[in-house]
Amino acid sequence: MTGQIELIAFMGLRTLFSERGWSIPRFVDLPRDMTGEELLHFLAIDSAKVESLILNRSAVAVEDAVIRPGDRVALVPPGVPGPHRLLLGIHGQTKPAQPFGLSFSEASENGESDDGKSP
Repeated sequence: MTGQIELIAFMGLRTLFSERGWSIPRFVDLPRDMTGEELLHFLAIDSAKVESLILNRSAVAVEDAVIRPGDRVALVPPGVPGPHRLLLGIHGQTKPAQPFGLSFSEASENGESDDGKSP
């Protein structure tokens, strides 16, 4: 089934749209339903530049997405700051090794401070 999708981009991907002379939003004719990976290939966008999709207002991993004509799709690059990840709904897709730059030792998990003393 052919039809259009509405496509937008965030952060550095907006620059890519601008370099290609694409409007935001960009309306794209799809020849058929596509997975997220197929859409990126169809658009000639390197998959390493897209961390997640917002598909009809819901965050979806690129590999889990199925895009159909009539859908609204936003491309989200890697590097979106923590608070924005929560607002966009992509907070659980890629977990940083140290959340928000903090590190916690086993001692603090056991109720001890980092110097071995109780709080």
